[in-house]
Amino acid sequence: MKGTRFVKKITMLAIILILPVSLWAFDYGLVTNIYTGFDGAEKNVFEFKADILPRISFLLGDNGGLFISAGLAIDKKDKGAAVIPELLRTEFTWRFGNSGIKIGRMNYSDPLGFIVNGLFDGFQYIYNSSSGRFSFGAWYTGLLYKGNAEIAMTPNDQALLASPLDYSHFADTYFAPKRIIAAFEWNHPSAGELMLLNAAAVIQADLAKTNKYHNQYVILKAGIPVKSFIFEFGGSAEFSQKDNQFGAALAGVLDFTWMLPANIISKLSFNGKIAGGKIEGSLEAFNPVSTRYMGNVFKHKITGLTVLGVDYSARLIDSLGLSVNASYFIRNDLGTFTSYPVNSKDSGHFLGSEIFARIIWSPLSDLQLNLGGGAFFPVMGNAGPKEKIHWRAELTLILALL
Repeated sequence: MKGTRFVKKITMLAIILILPVSLWAFDYGLVTNIYTGFDGAEKNVFEFKADILPRISFLLGDNGGLFISAGLAIDKKDKGAAVIPELLRTEFTWRFGNSGIKIGRMNYSDPLGFIVNGLFDGFQYIYNSSSGRFSFGAWYTGLLYKGNAEIAMTPNDQALLASPLDYSHFADTYFAPKRIIAAFEWNHPSAGELMLLNAAAVIQADLAKTNKYHNQYVILKAGIPVKSFIFEFGGSAEFSQKDNQFGAALAGVLDFTWMLPANIISKLSFNGKIAGGKIEGSLEAFNPVSTRYMGNVFKHKITGLTVLGVDYSARLIDSLGLSVNASYFIRNDLGTFTSYPVNSKDSGHFLGSEIFARIIWSPLSDLQLNLGGGAFFPVMGNAGPKEKIHWRAELTLILALL
């Protein structure tokens, strides 16, 4: 009898837990990414990364939703390898009237796209009105995996990011630097029936025990569409506090995109990004929270650099796409950026150019092959014109298993 009662209790508990889930609409999937790369820097480096990415989503009534995703990666670079578990985008959303809220691990990007960009833990409130879309969010970075968060604002951050994952010291080698980020944002799709406007104020508070670096950003971006052309421009002012010293820095973007009048879907873009360097007694070097590489081969954050680029992309056929990028890199000052190809104190401002092409082939809806390759040429500049060419080739296979 006792055994029968126990079974009945377990059965009732299972029904109580499963019944609400069965009433929700849900979806699930499993994707695997396999990446291989060859990097011809000072010494040739082989990279391999395999990801298993399960996800599940629920619709909660008419107004809510829950999305859960995770990843398990095998990451091998040169002679080192690591198995990396990670909770990815995992958020609860709820809509009520003209408002909505997100709670959990979510994507956020600032209007310029290279200051704060990635997954963050926290919440975001969104309100839609005739005057535009308003949002406020606050997030914490200290529970993210450091390799994907890529926060490197201080020398301590850079050392943490460069250190290998060590399971015997997991807490000290897995997590990203501890910071609080808050953002208030407003955007309007057709201000004055003329332009797209996007403005934001972002605050970053450093929770490190020593060498704290706090800063704030004021950001504005505008876009003007004219027939088959889109003209975008924007900028940001950064105000920083470090060791009781106050600083200011500037950054800006300028993009021009032309949807080409061709038989295939294609576009040509001219773009420029600048993150001001240090001017003694006046400005500091612009320092974004997130590290977003400005090149495919020349992988450095934008601090102290100007990047000028031309991009062409086209959908050749339904299953085949092509993109080609040419970029040129310039140092805004001679002290902020001192990595390759800079080879002496007398090196100049012009670093060199990069050319990179990518082909994306998707013969099936659940299969994609991504092949890319290119090189960076120091000989096109005066910072280290005799340095070796840096080349890179990579192949990614994306397969949806479920």
